[in-house]
Amino acid sequence: MSEFKSDFLNVLSERGFIHQISDPKGLDELCAKETVTAYIGFDCTAPSLHAGSLVPIMMLHWFQKTGHRPIALMGGGTTRVGDPSGKDESRKMLTEELIEDNKAGIRKVFEKLLTFGDGPTDAIMLDNADWLLKLNYVDFLRDIGRHFSVNQMIQRDSVRLRLEREQHLSFLEFNYMLLQGYDYLEIYRRTGCRLQMGGSDQWGNILSGTDLVRRLAEVEAFALTSPLLTTSSGAKMGKTAAGAVWLNEEQLSAYDYWQYWRNTEDADVERFMKLFTVLPMDEIARLAALQGSEINEAKKILATEATALIHGRENAEAAAETARKAFEEGQSAEGLPTVEIAKAELEAGIGVLSAFVSAGLCASNGDVRRNIKGGAVKINDKGEQDDKRQITLADLTGDGIVKLSLGKKKHVLLKPV
Repeated sequence: MSEFKSDFLNVLSERGFIHQISDPKGLDELCAKETVTAYIGFDCTAPSLHAGSLVPIMMLHWFQKTGHRPIALMGGGTTRVGDPSGKDESRKMLTEELIEDNKAGIRKVFEKLLTFGDGPTDAIMLDNADWLLKLNYVDFLRDIGRHFSVNQMIQRDSVRLRLEREQHLSFLEFNYMLLQGYDYLEIYRRTGCRLQMGGSDQWGNILSGTDLVRRLAEVEAFALTSPLLTTSSGAKMGKTAAGAVWLNEEQLSAYDYWQYWRNTEDADVERFMKLFTVLPMDEIARLAALQGSEINEAKKILATEATALIHGRENAEAAAETARKAFEEGQSAEGLPTVEIAKAELEAGIGVLSAFVSAGLCASNGDVRRNIKGGAVKINDKGEQDDKRQITLADLTGDGIVKLSLGKKKHVLLKPV
Protein backbone atom coordinates (compact mmCIF):
# COMPACT_ATOMS: atom_id res chain seq x y z
CA MET A 1 0.00 0.00 0.00
CA SER A 2 1.33 3.44 -0.93
CA GLU A 3 2.43 5.74 1.86
CA PHE A 4 0.98 8.81 0.10
CA LYS A 5 -1.97 9.61 -2.19
CA SER A 6 0.06 11.79 -4.55
CA ASP A 7 2.39 10.37 -7.20
CA PHE A 8 4.99 13.02 -6.38
CA LEU A 9 5.47 12.14 -2.73
CA ASN A 10 5.31 8.42 -3.47
CA VAL A 11 8.14 8.73 -6.02
CA LEU A 12 10.23 10.87 -3.68
CA SER A 13 9.62 8.52 -0.78
CA GLU A 14 10.53 5.28 -2.59
CA ARG A 15 13.64 6.86 -4.10
CA GLY A 16 14.95 8.24 -0.79
CA PHE A 17 14.57 11.99 -1.35
CA ILE A 18 12.52 12.90 1.74
CA HIS A 19 14.06 14.09 5.00
CA GLN A 20 11.42 16.42 6.44
CA ILE A 21 8.03 17.80 5.36
CA SER A 22 6.39 20.66 7.25
CA ASP A 23 2.86 19.20 6.86
CA PRO A 24 3.00 15.81 5.08
CA LYS A 25 -0.76 15.24 5.04
CA GLY A 26 -1.55 18.75 3.80
CA LEU A 27 1.09 18.69 1.05
CA ASP A 28 0.05 15.19 -0.04
CA GLU A 29 -3.59 16.24 -0.37
CA LEU A 30 -2.64 19.37 -2.31
CA CYS A 31 -0.41 17.44 -4.76
CA ALA A 32 -3.07 14.75 -5.22
CA LYS A 33 -5.84 17.18 -6.18
CA GLU A 34 -4.17 19.94 -8.25
CA THR A 35 -1.14 21.07 -10.21
CA VAL A 36 1.24 22.56 -7.64
CA THR A 37 4.13 24.98 -8.18
CA ALA A 38 7.38 24.46 -6.23
CA TYR A 39 10.82 26.06 -6.29
CA ILE A 40 14.40 25.42 -5.23
CA GLY A 41 17.04 28.16 -5.08
CA PHE A 42 20.59 27.86 -6.42
CA ASP A 43 23.17 30.50 -5.56
CA CYS A 44 25.67 31.44 -8.28
CA THR A 45 28.96 30.86 -6.44
CA ALA A 46 30.74 28.84 -9.17
CA PRO A 47 30.58 28.50 -12.99
CA SER A 48 28.94 25.08 -12.65
CA LEU A 49 26.90 23.15 -10.12
CA HIS A 50 28.46 19.90 -8.88
CA ALA A 51 27.20 16.37 -8.23
CA GLY A 52 26.10 17.35 -4.71
CA SER A 53 23.52 19.69 -6.33
CA LEU A 54 21.92 16.83 -8.25
CA VAL A 55 19.57 15.81 -5.43
CA PRO A 56 17.57 19.06 -5.50
CA ILE A 57 17.64 19.17 -9.31
CA MET A 58 16.29 15.60 -9.48
CA MET A 59 13.56 16.60 -7.01
CA LEU A 60 12.44 19.25 -9.50
CA HIS A 61 12.68 16.66 -12.30
CA TRP A 62 10.37 14.21 -10.52
CA PHE A 63 8.05 17.05 -9.48
CA GLN A 64 7.52 17.86 -13.16
CA LYS A 65 7.30 14.20 -14.22
CA THR A 66 4.44 13.66 -11.75
CA GLY A 67 2.38 16.51 -13.19
CA HIS A 68 3.50 19.67 -11.39
CA ARG A 69 5.28 22.92 -12.24
CA PRO A 70 8.91 23.39 -11.08
CA ILE A 71 10.76 26.67 -10.67
CA ALA A 72 14.56 26.87 -10.72
CA LEU A 73 15.45 30.05 -8.84
CA MET A 74 18.81 31.62 -9.67
CA GLY A 75 20.27 33.43 -6.68
CA GLY A 76 21.54 36.48 -8.53
CA GLY A 77 20.60 38.57 -5.50
CA THR A 78 21.30 36.26 -2.55
CA THR A 79 24.74 35.32 -3.94
CA ARG A 80 25.74 38.91 -3.13
CA VAL A 81 25.05 38.18 0.56
CA GLY A 82 26.13 34.57 1.18
CA ASP A 83 24.32 31.74 2.94
CA PRO A 84 25.94 30.88 6.31
CA SER A 85 24.37 27.38 6.39
CA GLY A 86 26.93 24.68 7.17
CA LYS A 87 29.92 27.01 6.85
CA ASP A 88 32.54 28.18 9.35
CA GLU A 89 33.51 31.30 7.49
CA SER A 90 31.97 34.02 5.36
CA ARG A 91 31.61 33.38 1.65
CA LYS A 92 34.02 35.26 -0.58
CA MET A 93 32.44 38.37 -2.10
CA LEU A 94 31.97 38.00 -5.85
CA THR A 95 31.79 40.79 -8.40
CA GLU A 96 28.54 41.37 -10.28
CA GLU A 97 30.25 40.29 -13.52
CA LEU A 98 31.41 37.01 -12.00
CA ILE A 99 27.95 36.31 -10.56
CA GLU A 100 26.44 36.84 -14.03
CA ASP A 101 29.03 34.53 -15.63
CA ASN A 102 28.38 31.87 -12.98
CA LYS A 103 24.63 32.19 -13.47
CA ALA A 104 25.01 31.59 -17.22
CA GLY A 105 27.09 28.48 -16.48
CA ILE A 106 24.78 26.84 -13.97
CA ARG A 107 21.64 27.44 -16.03
CA LYS A 108 22.82 24.88 -18.60
CA VAL A 109 22.15 21.80 -16.49
CA PHE A 110 18.47 22.59 -15.89
CA GLU A 111 17.63 22.37 -19.58
CA LYS A 112 18.81 18.75 -19.53
CA LEU A 113 16.51 17.67 -16.69
CA LEU A 114 13.51 20.00 -16.96
CA THR A 115 11.17 20.99 -19.79
CA PHE A 116 10.73 24.76 -20.03
CA GLY A 117 7.82 26.52 -21.73
CA ASP A 118 4.45 28.17 -21.20
CA GLY A 119 2.35 25.09 -20.40
CA PRO A 120 0.74 24.41 -17.00
CA THR A 121 3.53 22.03 -15.94
CA ASP A 122 6.41 23.62 -17.90
CA ALA A 123 9.37 24.73 -15.81
CA ILE A 124 10.12 28.38 -15.07
CA MET A 125 13.47 30.00 -14.35
CA LEU A 126 13.49 33.07 -12.10
CA ASP A 127 16.28 35.22 -10.65
CA ASN A 128 15.85 36.80 -7.21
CA ALA A 129 18.01 39.73 -8.33
CA ASP A 130 14.87 40.92 -10.17
CA TRP A 131 13.20 41.84 -6.87
CA LEU A 132 15.92 41.85 -4.19
CA LEU A 133 18.08 44.49 -5.89
CA LYS A 134 15.13 46.90 -6.04
CA LEU A 135 14.28 46.74 -2.33
CA ASN A 136 14.21 49.88 -0.19
CA TYR A 137 15.98 48.90 3.03
CA VAL A 138 13.79 50.84 5.48
CA ASP A 139 10.58 49.69 3.79
CA PHE A 140 11.88 46.11 3.82
CA LEU A 141 12.61 46.28 7.56
CA ARG A 142 9.15 47.70 8.28
CA ASP A 143 7.19 45.37 6.01
CA ILE A 144 9.20 42.14 6.27
CA GLY A 145 11.75 42.41 9.11
CA ARG A 146 9.09 42.89 11.79
CA HIS A 147 7.76 39.38 11.10
CA PHE A 148 11.10 37.72 11.94
CA SER A 149 11.96 36.87 15.55
CA VAL A 150 15.66 37.18 16.37
CA ASN A 151 15.03 34.67 19.18
CA GLN A 152 13.99 32.12 16.54
CA MET A 153 16.67 33.12 14.03
CA ILE A 154 19.53 32.42 16.42
CA GLN A 155 18.08 28.96 17.08
CA ARG A 156 18.19 28.03 13.38
CA ASP A 157 21.04 25.62 12.65
CA SER A 158 22.64 27.93 10.08
CA VAL A 159 23.16 30.56 12.80
CA ARG A 160 23.31 28.50 16.00
CA LEU A 161 26.09 26.15 14.86
CA ARG A 162 28.27 29.04 13.71
CA LEU A 163 27.82 30.81 17.07
CA GLU A 164 28.44 27.64 19.07
CA ARG A 165 31.76 27.17 17.27
CA GLU A 166 32.52 30.82 18.06
CA GLN A 167 33.00 31.55 14.38
CA HIS A 168 32.40 35.06 13.02
CA LEU A 169 28.89 35.63 11.63
CA SER A 170 28.47 38.95 9.84
CA PHE A 171 25.25 40.95 9.97
CA LEU A 172 25.23 40.63 6.18
CA GLU A 173 24.93 36.82 6.45
CA PHE A 174 22.42 37.11 9.31
CA ASN A 175 20.14 38.86 6.79
CA TYR A 176 20.22 35.87 4.43
CA MET A 177 17.29 34.21 6.21
CA LEU A 178 15.13 37.32 5.69
CA LEU A 179 15.98 37.46 2.01
CA GLN A 180 15.26 33.76 1.46
CA GLY A 181 11.96 34.09 3.30
CA TYR A 182 11.07 37.10 1.18
CA ASP A 183 11.91 35.10 -1.98
CA TYR A 184 9.20 32.60 -1.06
CA LEU A 185 6.63 35.37 -0.57
CA GLU A 186 7.57 37.11 -3.83
CA ILE A 187 7.50 33.85 -5.82
CA TYR A 188 4.09 33.00 -4.34
CA ARG A 189 2.77 36.40 -5.40
CA ARG A 190 4.16 35.98 -8.93
CA THR A 191 3.35 32.30 -9.58
CA GLY A 192 1.12 30.93 -6.79
CA CYS A 193 4.03 28.76 -5.59
CA ARG A 194 3.10 26.80 -2.44
CA LEU A 195 6.18 24.62 -1.89
CA GLN A 196 9.88 25.28 -1.38
CA MET A 197 12.31 22.37 -1.41
CA GLY A 198 16.01 22.10 -0.60
CA GLY A 199 18.66 20.25 1.39
CA SER A 200 18.13 19.58 5.10
CA ASP A 201 20.56 22.38 5.99
CA GLN A 202 17.96 24.77 4.54
CA TRP A 203 15.12 23.62 6.81
CA GLY A 204 15.20 26.68 9.08
CA ASN A 205 15.45 29.14 6.20
CA ILE A 206 12.56 27.48 4.36
CA LEU A 207 10.35 27.47 7.46
CA SER A 208 10.96 31.21 7.81
CA GLY A 209 9.54 31.56 4.31
CA THR A 210 6.49 29.37 4.93
CA ASP A 211 5.74 31.46 8.03
CA LEU A 212 6.07 34.73 6.08
CA VAL A 213 3.76 33.50 3.28
CA ARG A 214 1.19 32.39 5.85
CA ARG A 215 1.31 35.76 7.65
CA LEU A 216 1.28 38.12 4.67
CA ALA A 217 -0.50 36.11 1.95
CA GLU A 218 -2.78 34.21 4.35
CA VAL A 219 -2.25 30.92 2.54
CA GLU A 220 -0.71 27.64 3.70
CA ALA A 221 2.80 27.16 2.30
CA PHE A 222 4.88 24.01 2.58
CA ALA A 223 8.51 22.97 3.13
CA LEU A 224 10.21 19.74 2.02
CA THR A 225 13.88 18.87 2.49
CA SER A 226 16.11 16.04 1.32
CA PRO A 227 18.83 14.40 3.44
CA LEU A 228 22.33 15.80 3.09
CA LEU A 229 24.26 13.05 1.35
CA THR A 230 27.56 11.48 2.20
CA THR A 231 29.02 8.29 0.79
CA SER A 232 29.03 5.16 2.97
CA SER A 233 32.61 5.94 4.02
CA GLY A 234 31.56 9.43 5.14
CA ALA A 235 32.93 11.45 2.19
CA LYS A 236 30.94 14.50 1.11
CA MET A 237 28.85 13.90 -2.00
CA GLY A 238 30.28 15.47 -5.16
CA LYS A 239 33.84 15.86 -3.86
CA THR A 240 36.99 13.87 -4.68
CA ALA A 241 40.66 14.23 -3.80
CA ALA A 242 41.14 15.95 -7.15
CA GLY A 243 38.31 18.45 -6.52
CA ALA A 244 34.59 18.93 -7.17
CA VAL A 245 32.64 16.68 -9.54
CA TRP A 246 31.30 19.43 -11.81
CA LEU A 247 28.21 18.96 -13.98
CA ASN A 248 29.36 21.14 -16.91
CA GLU A 249 31.56 19.64 -19.63
CA GLU A 250 33.85 22.70 -19.51
CA GLN A 251 34.80 21.90 -15.92
CA LEU A 252 34.79 18.08 -16.08
CA SER A 253 34.75 15.72 -19.07
CA ALA A 254 31.99 13.18 -19.60
CA TYR A 255 34.60 10.46 -19.17
CA ASP A 256 35.76 11.74 -15.76
CA TYR A 257 32.12 12.16 -14.73
CA TRP A 258 31.41 8.55 -15.75
CA GLN A 259 34.43 7.41 -13.75
CA TYR A 260 33.18 9.18 -10.62
CA TRP A 261 30.00 7.09 -10.64
CA ARG A 262 31.85 3.91 -11.70
CA ASN A 263 33.94 4.25 -8.53
CA THR A 264 30.87 4.28 -6.27
CA GLU A 265 31.29 2.23 -3.10
CA ASP A 266 29.43 -1.09 -3.14
CA ALA A 267 27.13 -0.04 -0.29
CA ASP A 268 25.98 3.07 -2.19
CA VAL A 269 25.04 1.56 -5.56
CA GLU A 270 21.32 1.01 -4.90
CA ARG A 271 20.85 4.35 -3.13
CA PHE A 272 22.63 6.28 -5.88
CA MET A 273 20.64 4.53 -8.63
CA LYS A 274 17.42 5.67 -6.95
CA LEU A 275 18.62 9.25 -6.56
CA PHE A 276 20.72 9.90 -9.64
CA THR A 277 19.13 7.88 -12.45
CA VAL A 278 15.62 7.52 -13.85
CA LEU A 279 15.85 3.71 -14.01
CA PRO A 280 12.58 1.99 -13.01
CA MET A 281 12.47 0.76 -9.42
CA ASP A 282 12.16 -2.92 -10.40
CA GLU A 283 15.31 -2.66 -12.54
CA ILE A 284 17.14 -0.99 -9.65
CA ALA A 285 16.03 -3.83 -7.35
CA ARG A 286 17.35 -6.40 -9.83
CA LEU A 287 20.74 -4.68 -10.11
CA ALA A 288 20.97 -4.12 -6.36
CA ALA A 289 20.62 -7.87 -5.80
CA LEU A 290 23.84 -8.62 -7.72
CA GLN A 291 26.58 -10.03 -5.52
CA GLY A 292 30.37 -10.29 -5.60
CA SER A 293 32.14 -9.13 -8.72
CA GLU A 294 28.78 -8.80 -10.53
CA ILE A 295 28.16 -5.56 -8.63
CA ASN A 296 30.71 -3.99 -10.99
CA GLU A 297 28.17 -4.43 -13.80
CA ALA A 298 25.65 -2.51 -11.70
CA LYS A 299 28.22 0.25 -11.15
CA LYS A 300 28.81 0.54 -14.91
CA ILE A 301 25.06 0.87 -15.50
CA LEU A 302 24.84 3.48 -12.71
CA ALA A 303 27.72 5.40 -14.32
CA THR A 304 26.25 5.27 -17.81
CA GLU A 305 22.71 6.21 -16.73
CA ALA A 306 23.88 9.05 -14.47
CA THR A 307 26.20 10.38 -17.21
CA ALA A 308 23.45 10.14 -19.85
CA LEU A 309 21.25 12.50 -17.83
CA ILE A 310 23.92 15.21 -17.70
CA HIS A 311 26.08 14.65 -20.81
CA GLY A 312 23.69 12.84 -23.15
CA ARG A 313 23.34 9.16 -24.02
CA GLU A 314 25.94 9.23 -26.81
CA ASN A 315 28.67 10.74 -24.60
CA ALA A 316 27.79 8.36 -21.76
CA GLU A 317 28.12 5.28 -23.96
CA ALA A 318 31.35 6.63 -25.47
CA ALA A 319 32.77 7.06 -21.96
CA ALA A 320 31.73 3.50 -21.05
CA GLU A 321 33.40 2.16 -24.21
CA THR A 322 36.58 4.15 -23.56
CA ALA A 323 36.72 2.70 -20.05
CA ARG A 324 36.13 -0.83 -21.36
CA LYS A 325 39.01 -0.51 -23.82
CA ALA A 326 41.35 1.01 -21.25
CA PHE A 327 40.64 -1.43 -18.44
CA GLU A 328 39.52 -4.64 -20.10
CA GLU A 329 41.72 -4.58 -23.20
CA GLY A 330 44.66 -2.66 -21.71
CA GLN A 331 44.68 -0.19 -24.60
CA SER A 332 45.75 3.43 -24.48
CA ALA A 333 42.30 4.22 -25.83
CA GLU A 334 41.48 7.51 -27.46
CA GLY A 335 38.96 9.43 -25.40
CA LEU A 336 40.81 9.13 -22.10
CA PRO A 337 41.22 12.46 -20.30
CA THR A 338 44.21 14.28 -21.77
CA VAL A 339 46.49 16.85 -20.16
CA GLU A 340 48.57 18.93 -22.53
CA ILE A 341 52.16 19.64 -21.53
CA ALA A 342 54.77 21.85 -23.15
CA LYS A 343 57.17 19.75 -25.24
CA ALA A 344 60.07 21.67 -23.65
CA GLU A 345 58.98 20.38 -20.24
CA LEU A 346 59.20 16.79 -21.41
CA GLU A 347 62.56 17.46 -23.05
CA ALA A 348 63.85 18.68 -19.67
CA GLY A 349 62.03 15.91 -17.81
CA ILE A 350 59.07 16.16 -15.46
CA GLY A 351 59.11 14.35 -12.11
CA VAL A 352 56.64 11.53 -11.59
CA LEU A 353 55.30 13.21 -8.43
CA SER A 354 54.62 16.48 -10.25
CA ALA A 355 53.11 14.68 -13.25
CA PHE A 356 50.57 12.70 -11.21
CA VAL A 357 49.52 15.75 -9.17
CA SER A 358 49.22 17.96 -12.28
CA ALA A 359 47.13 15.27 -13.99
CA GLY A 360 44.71 15.28 -11.06
CA LEU A 361 45.37 11.60 -10.29
CA CYS A 362 46.74 12.38 -6.82
CA ALA A 363 46.15 15.23 -4.41
CA SER A 364 49.78 15.81 -3.34
CA ASN A 365 53.37 14.60 -3.73
CA GLY A 366 52.92 12.56 -0.54
CA ASP A 367 49.83 10.96 -2.04
CA VAL A 368 51.85 9.91 -5.12
CA ARG A 369 54.61 8.45 -2.92
CA ARG A 370 52.08 6.41 -0.93
CA ASN A 371 50.58 5.05 -4.15
CA ILE A 372 54.03 4.22 -5.53
CA LYS A 373 54.76 2.21 -2.36
CA GLY A 374 51.39 0.52 -2.73
CA GLY A 375 52.14 -0.49 -6.32
CA ALA A 376 49.30 1.59 -7.78
CA VAL A 377 51.35 3.91 -10.02
CA LYS A 378 51.94 2.96 -13.65
CA ILE A 379 53.53 4.75 -16.59
CA ASN A 380 52.52 3.34 -19.98
CA ASP A 381 50.96 0.35 -18.19
CA LYS A 382 54.21 -0.56 -16.40
CA GLY A 383 54.51 -0.37 -12.61
CA GLU A 384 56.72 2.43 -11.28
CA GLN A 385 58.65 2.08 -8.00
CA ASP A 386 60.98 5.12 -8.22
CA ASP A 387 59.51 8.33 -6.79
CA LYS A 388 62.40 10.31 -8.32
CA ARG A 389 61.70 9.02 -11.82
CA GLN A 390 61.73 11.65 -14.60
CA ILE A 391 59.24 11.38 -17.47
CA THR A 392 60.83 12.50 -20.75
CA LEU A 393 60.30 12.42 -24.51
CA ALA A 394 61.73 8.90 -24.45
CA ASP A 395 58.52 7.77 -22.68
CA LEU A 396 56.25 8.80 -25.55
CA THR A 397 54.37 5.85 -27.04
CA GLY A 398 53.77 5.31 -30.74
CA ASP A 399 50.63 7.44 -30.33
CA GLY A 400 52.77 10.35 -29.15
CA ILE A 401 51.46 10.33 -25.58
CA VAL A 402 52.45 9.14 -22.10
CA LYS A 403 49.79 7.15 -20.26
CA LEU A 404 49.65 7.71 -16.49
CA SER A 405 47.60 5.24 -14.44
CA LEU A 406 46.57 5.09 -10.80
CA GLY A 407 45.31 1.63 -9.97
CA LYS A 408 43.12 -0.12 -12.52
CA LYS A 409 40.53 2.58 -12.97
CA LYS A 410 42.15 6.01 -13.26
CA HIS A 411 44.07 6.97 -16.39
CA VAL A 412 45.26 10.27 -17.89
CA LEU A 413 47.21 10.86 -21.10
CA LEU A 414 50.06 13.39 -21.17
CA LYS A 415 50.29 14.98 -24.61
CA PRO A 416 53.20 17.28 -25.59
CA VAL A 417 52.27 20.44 -27.50
